Amino acid sequence: MILSRRNLLAGSGAAAALAFVPTASAAQLKAIGLQLYTIRDIFSKDPFGTLKQVAQIGYREVEFGGGGYEGMDHAKLRRTMDTLGLTAPSVHIGYDALLQRFDQSVAMAKTLGATTVVLPYMTDEHRNEQGWSAALPNFNRFAKDLKRAGLGFAYHNHDFEFTIKPGGVSLYERLLKETDPTLVKLELDLYWALHAGENLTTLIERLSQRLYAYHVKDMRPDRSMAAVGAGTVDFAALFKLKASAGVRHFYVENDQAPAPYLPDITTSFRTLRALRF
Repeated sequence: MILSRRNLLAGSGAAAALAFVPTASAAQLKAIGLQLYTIRDIFSKDPFGTLKQVAQIGYREVEFGGGGYEGMDHAKLRRTMDTLGLTAPSVHIGYDALLQRFDQSVAMAKTLGATTVVLPYMTDEHRNEQGWSAALPNFNRFAKDLKRAGLGFAYHNHDFEFTIKPGGVSLYERLLKETDPTLVKLELDLYWALHAGENLTTLIERLSQRLYAYHVKDMRPDRSMAAVGAGTVDFAALFKLKASAGVRHFYVENDQAPAPYLPDITTSFRTLRALRF
């Protein structure tokens, strides 16, 4: 899909075209987060020093994912975040870990201060009718068990959930229909939904009651990932939608951020900090 302003604004009205214009009443993001997968290479080598650099840029929230964080000293990570004024509202925990090491996963999330566990990815074995049918009941079970433990649950998409359609029905459509909307929330990766050909405005308006967080990454005209502000996505128009009002966290992410990584996440932070909608 060639990304255009028309696709982004469809259904949202002409007023959204002015969303970038700062006014006295314009909204802005209160807390900007970073998905640590973006800087996984440097985080894995020096997690505590890297968190300090993230905080110095201005980020106030992080979401753990990748970089080998599962095997680190979680209590020390928490102390470091507390010192730096960082919080981790959510953590990414894989499907197999939730199946096989649920109690340990809960303990890890709580030690890091998270209130929500996000399932980040499903491997190839699950990306078909049989595999997805087996997994969806577990999504509901994870959500129920996490609720009993005092935690929320959300699912993070890539593009395959929209593009793989056994019997003509997408995996994402089945996720929406076969999981409990009150328990299974959604962390919408804006880039991957666009990459799959979705109209973001239409999708956000449909998902509004289930949206927990956005993964915010930009898209260049050639459809490659970019730092926020280095692509063509009109984030102000999306964030201004009434359907976005319930989104609690806005996590910068760039799966393909170029080394040395910090300039990329600095660009994204500054763009979002200046954004008015």
